[in-house]
Amino acid sequence: MASFPVPAEIQSFLDYLKFEKRYSVHTIRSYQDDLSQFIYYVNTHYDEVSVLETDHIIIRSWLAQLKEKNISAKSINRKISTLKSFFKYHLKTGTIQQSPMSKIISPKIGKRLPVFIKEDDTDKLMIASGKLTEDWKSLNTHLLISLFYGTGMRLSELINLRENQVDFGKRQLKVLGKGNKERIIPVAGDLLKIIKGYVQYKRKEFEKSGNTLLVTEKGRKMYPKYAYLLVNAILNDNVKTLDKKSPHVLRHTFATHLMNNGANLNAVKELLGHSSLASTQVYTHNTIEKLKNVYRKTHPKA
Repeated sequence: MASFPVPAEIQSFLDYLKFEKRYSVHTIRSYQDDLSQFIYYVNTHYDEVSVLETDHIIIRSWLAQLKEKNISAKSINRKISTLKSFFKYHLKTGTIQQSPMSKIISPKIGKRLPVFIKEDDTDKLMIASGKLTEDWKSLNTHLLISLFYGTGMRLSELINLRENQVDFGKRQLKVLGKGNKERIIPVAGDLLKIIKGYVQYKRKEFEKSGNTLLVTEKGRKMYPKYAYLLVNAILNDNVKTLDKKSPHVLRHTFATHLMNNGANLNAVKELLGHSSLASTQVYTHNTIEKLKNVYRKTHPKA
């Protein structure tokens, strides 16, 4: 796909996301990619039409083309969301008088249930990761598994975790989540011991590791792909029933196990750092399934 210079109306929107909304670099890049694809379509199909002059007919034709290319409904909805935010911003600034998105309907998405690990398998996974402490990668694997399952943090939150965000006295972590929102996550004593041992070993190995908690075997700050590959490898070896084997599965597992053991939905929402309760409610399905199973096994008339 040919590249075009970023128009001023898009650059001002990206600056708004960066400086006012304080979105992450990754999120802003996603917005920019979606808008760049839309600009490319407009420039190649409609001569002399700027992005702010596009109407709902042009947008629908772009979405139809995406569907013909078998782009998923989830991806199309994300692009629609990007355009809605873009035109809403220009409505706010007075650049346009009406948004073409008012006549755009998002395709329906079948609700996908979160993939999680069963409690028995989680116990086996924790034991397996605890045995792998002979080298630095193994230590990292053990701490990653323990932190993901023990706190439910996102990958981006975990790799950016700093030593001074761990409060050993209060047994809690201070996490910087999406939109730079802080939240407090309580931490079990066993996990604190693992963190403390890791920090002590890290300081012996690397004098200049700084305040970053997680580092690679070279003493540098851990990066997403490094963490992903370590988690993926141990899940591959120890949990054969999973379709997906990513760090996010452990976040789903954290939330599902809390719900299945009676945790309050609002409490789980706060622990996960969700901005909306709707995002957390997906975990209630597994709880309901568990209740149905109990009902079928124990009720005389079931």
